[in-house]
Amino acid sequence: MKDIITFDEHLDHRYGKIGTDKRTAFEIKAKSFAIGEILRDARKEAQMTQEQLANKTGTKKSFISRIENGHSDIQLSTLYRLVEIGFGKKVKLSIG
Repeated sequence: MKDIITFDEHLDHRYGKIGTDKRTAFEIKAKSFAIGEILRDARKEAQMTQEQLANKTGTKKSFISRIENGHSDIQLSTLYRLVEIGFGKKVKLSIG
């Protein structure tokens, strides 16, 4: 049992402590991935293709794909456009 570590300890070891450049970069990529997963799930729930969502929101299919795969930073205005225009839903933002 001595060799078992927590997930936070693993992240500290692999990416550094919270606040370091390497850890911050990891956290940003992880959040981008999570947002992409949420958007992919919402798109599928709306029974839309990436192409349909792109057409509806004035973007490109490749951009939607990059967001869904966590390979693109997304501006807040773009997130609102995708969710509110694309899916007809509201974005709820909380800081905790």
